[in-house]
Amino acid sequence: MERLSGLDATFLYMETPSLHMHVSMAAVFDPATVVGGYSFEKVRALVDERLRAVPIFRRRLSEVPFRLGHPYWVDDPHFDLDYHLRRAAVPAPGGLKELSTFVGDVCGRPLDRSRPLWEMYLVEGLEGGRIALVTKIHHATIDGVSGAELLAELFDLEPSPPPRELPPPARADTHIPSDTQLLAQALAARLTRPLDVTRLAWRTGRAVLDVRRIRQSGGTGRAALPMTAPRTSMNGAITPHRLVAFSSISLDDIKRLKNATSTTVNDVVLAVCTGALRRYLWERKELPDSPLVAAVPVSVTPPPGAPAGSNRVSAMFVALPTQLADPLDQLEAIREGTRGAKEEFHALGADVLMNWAEHATPNVFSAAARAYSRLKLADRLRPIHNLVISNVPGPDFPLYFGGAELVAGFPLGPITDGAGLNITVMSYRGVMNWGFIACTETVPGVWDIARYVPEALGHLLGTAGLDPATPVGIAPGKPPRKAAAGKAAAGKAAAGKARLRPPRPASRA
Repeated sequence: MERLSGLDATFLYMETPSLHMHVSMAAVFDPATVVGGYSFEKVRALVDERLRAVPIFRRRLSEVPFRLGHPYWVDDPHFDLDYHLRRAAVPAPGGLKELSTFVGDVCGRPLDRSRPLWEMYLVEGLEGGRIALVTKIHHATIDGVSGAELLAELFDLEPSPPPRELPPPARADTHIPSDTQLLAQALAARLTRPLDVTRLAWRTGRAVLDVRRIRQSGGTGRAALPMTAPRTSMNGAITPHRLVAFSSISLDDIKRLKNATSTTVNDVVLAVCTGALRRYLWERKELPDSPLVAAVPVSVTPPPGAPAGSNRVSAMFVALPTQLADPLDQLEAIREGTRGAKEEFHALGADVLMNWAEHATPNVFSAAARAYSRLKLADRLRPIHNLVISNVPGPDFPLYFGGAELVAGFPLGPITDGAGLNITVMSYRGVMNWGFIACTETVPGVWDIARYVPEALGHLLGTAGLDPATPVGIAPGKPPRKAAAGKAAAGKAAAGKARLRPPRPASRA
């Protein structure tokens, strides 16, 4: 039996009938590399075997009576793999659009809290004989980084790996704690709360003063502030319905821009987002005069002995200057803004969010979340932020699932009332794969935003005087083509490194 941390439990309290706090991924595989041919039965046997090394997939929630404390994880004595691993197919021609429709339907349904909080779908019928693995895991169990690590237990580095030394099947602890036990532990935890809150308030007050001193010094750019985001059509109350879209660009192109402009990969990713969102909002005639505010999750190093899979994540707020027309002006503003955001984030403390979440009161927090959703307050109040953008580094070598080669993986995060769009990016073998998930009613043009990503990258490269973007796709077994590297390309890159702002053509609105 293991008690949920405050942050893990908060992801449960946030859930409403329209707000589902699970993270997902759509991974496309080429089964041509499977020795002896692909079959669902082989995949099921593999998953059954590998889950022995990841016991968190066999645990479910046990709620404290009257919700007087955070829930506990307990072994599920009735664990049924066939409930969690399901077989599906998409209609012909089985392209990314058809896959995205299936994934949107899966993501639009909540997980059953009486069972372990995850599902996997093996999707067949994709064009070219490909298959997909669609996963859905509750955020109370994992964050983006630990989720990738857990899924890695299912993957291999070659199509036919030698047998792994796996632990013997664990015997589930069939003992479910009684209500009396849970109440006693919850009340014991409450005895130390007043002292802990006093200490945390003192630490937070000192951290806020440190942030204020940084802002007054004027040494770097400033972080965006929550509750300063402009209202757009993306920032209303959401429904349970989900739309999903995908896009891919070359990681080498991102790095070329990073090197030429003395920025970072994250800066360039945010600049690409800015360009795509500017085009989307401009075409809808709702481009705001002030920058958008993006919440950017930040992974926090776990302390020694932290339970596997638990969330160690915080967030910083970054301005996306969509009001600026010039791509390099956008990138320069983002560079300064992220520097300031990082300084203020470290001054405030990476663990402040997690520490305060530890003292969240379940009944009050859950009631507030449901009231906010039921009364559609997001339609009337200023949004805390406009959207969430995550960037998760992935491997630069091929992975295999049951012998099938991973072609592309598209990660997807949750959306909330007031922020109906989530963009998550993950690199794999030189390609940056973008997963977009949105509320169907508030962001109906999510595929437009996905299409604008390569365009925004191209504008950045062109304005910086660099060679055009390298086309990428998800053709099985074909890593992205390298950009041409002649003398002209080298000269353009050197010119870009020498100055952030080379001569540029007229900006396109």
